[in-house]
Amino acid sequence: MTDASEAYENGAMDNGPVNLTTALASFDDVYSPRIVARMNDYDVRIAHALGEHVWHVHEDTDEFFLVLDGQFDVAVRDADGSETTVVLRTGDTYVVPKGIEHKPSSPGGSILMFEPSGTSSTGDRYKGEIPDHVDSTTGHALT
Repeated sequence: MTDASEAYENGAMDNGPVNLTTALASFDDVYSPRIVARMNDYDVRIAHALGEHVWHVHEDTDEFFLVLDGQFDVAVRDADGSETTVVLRTGDTYVVPKGIEHKPSSPGGSILMFEPSGTSSTGDRYKGEIPDHVDSTTGHALT
């Protein structure tokens, strides 16, 4: 699999249109985001979601989600340890503020995310074992 940064540097990604339906159909991996575009210093990523992700936090950046299909839930943990789950359905958006611990999960769906290039899908300070169905990555090139 090609690292997205290398693909951009080598000219493998261009500024042409990307059909998200076709792009999502090109891979089956869950929680393994593909970069469909880059805007300024941000990646536009898509991913399939199924099952639970891991609790993680992005200390220096918000995380934007748009549900393209299905349902996508985001559990958030407040500073006092209390948890709330935000349930998102097709067409819904949600922003997890920087510094907020969160854990995505889904009974099945697909999402679009805006994140600064180089942002890890498992956050800045995740410690522990990462499940096989979760890809700890800064995004993969869409091939």
